[in-house]
Amino acid sequence: MEKREKIALTGASGYIGNNLLQKLTGYSDVIALSRNGDERENSDHVEWRSCDLYSLSSAEKGLEGADYAVYLVHSMMPSAKLTQAKFEDMDLILADNFARAAKKNGVKQIIYMSGIIPDDTDELSRHLKSRLEVEKVLGAYGTPVTTIRAGLIVGPKGSSFPILTKLVKRLPAMFLPKWTRTKTHPIALKDVIQSLKNSIGNKRLSGKSIDVGGPEVMTYKEMMQQTAEVMGRSTRTFDVPFMTVTLSRLWVSLITQSPKSMAYPLIESLKHPMIAKNMDDEVSYGQTPFKEAAREALDQEKKENEKKKTSKSSSGVSDVRSVQRILLPEGKDAGWAGNYYMKWLSGLAKPLLKVESDEEKVTRFSIWGCKTPIMELTCASARSTTTRAVYDITGGTFVKKTEEGRGRIEFRQIPGSQECIIAIHEYEPSLPWLLYRLTQANVHIFVMYLFKKHLLSLMKREFQQTGPVRTIANI
Repeated sequence: MEKREKIALTGASGYIGNNLLQKLTGYSDVIALSRNGDERENSDHVEWRSCDLYSLSSAEKGLEGADYAVYLVHSMMPSAKLTQAKFEDMDLILADNFARAAKKNGVKQIIYMSGIIPDDTDELSRHLKSRLEVEKVLGAYGTPVTTIRAGLIVGPKGSSFPILTKLVKRLPAMFLPKWTRTKTHPIALKDVIQSLKNSIGNKRLSGKSIDVGGPEVMTYKEMMQQTAEVMGRSTRTFDVPFMTVTLSRLWVSLITQSPKSMAYPLIESLKHPMIAKNMDDEVSYGQTPFKEAAREALDQEKKENEKKKTSKSSSGVSDVRSVQRILLPEGKDAGWAGNYYMKWLSGLAKPLLKVESDEEKVTRFSIWGCKTPIMELTCASARSTTTRAVYDITGGTFVKKTEEGRGRIEFRQIPGSQECIIAIHEYEPSLPWLLYRLTQANVHIFVMYLFKKHLLSLMKREFQQTGPVRTIANI
């Protein structure tokens, strides 16, 4: 018998991942990756693994033994009790860890679920820019990437379609702004699943980006009207020319009760026509009409709501994730950024703050007149490279003592650029939570702002001294 290939599936407990999982087990073994994978039982041809993609070591363990990997991750929802980060910066960290882990484990191909990218890429929304950036990062370490790009996916969960159904359900009449007349290419969830399945191990699609879409090109207004028909509702619509995308974000978020972190980026993207153009005969053409897909999605949602059980949150952790993006001087890397930041900080806060480093690469931050440090960082040399410098948070009075102690700060260079991500992960402060939010959390954001401005000033001086070596734009 032929050996069954192993496919690592991220987001295996999500609405796309769970449906794809059922399709894959017929011919392959699946490594189902989830943040809480250890809580699930393995079954025939399915091995569940807990995997935190914010951790490179966890990503490497998650992909051990995989022949192919499917990437269905998006970080539009907060990942900690306090998240001080833009979703695009968190997406970049997740994709970078996944790509590095895929390279280390010899994965043959990454299949990435993305969104349709309009022809005019100069005015892309933050959401679509992030999708494009993730695609580039996934392929930055040499593993071939096949990208499946879809517009609105018609399914019971997810983001866009549930927002649309809530608008139809909750409003007897809708005043529709200009973006609702934008054309898009909806596709049924089951057709997306088939496209992903047909892409895995398909060498012909290696390194390519393929658009997928259903049999109809429609406006959002037409989708709302047809969804209302499926739901048996009589919803009147009125076209208005004056409601801007900014106002629409607030309107949609209030009516649907969707988190701003999810609704805002999606609404910003609706100004772009999302019509599949770069098509492939084998994977691109969904066969399910919109009305049929909407009916199936609503029926499935009803069944899931009937089965749903109330569950208590298992997380009592007061952790922090804070991510900022900076621009490095020409020729500098993440390793330089980590060392330079420590030295810069010691000069910034004198004489209030004292910063000392020893031969063991342990840096201690102390308040003037106090012997006990408020923060202790230990350079994780074994896990650091020139493009990624990691410092474990190993002590200090501002750090809550825990058995795991996984708090860390990392400096990560974005592949092929001089941009660098500075991220704090899983930090648990010892201060009472409200006091921390009002003081230390805000101080950190201010310090990061000052560091970014300092680097820009440094580059400006170098630019004046050496001449126009390069153009600094969008800083």
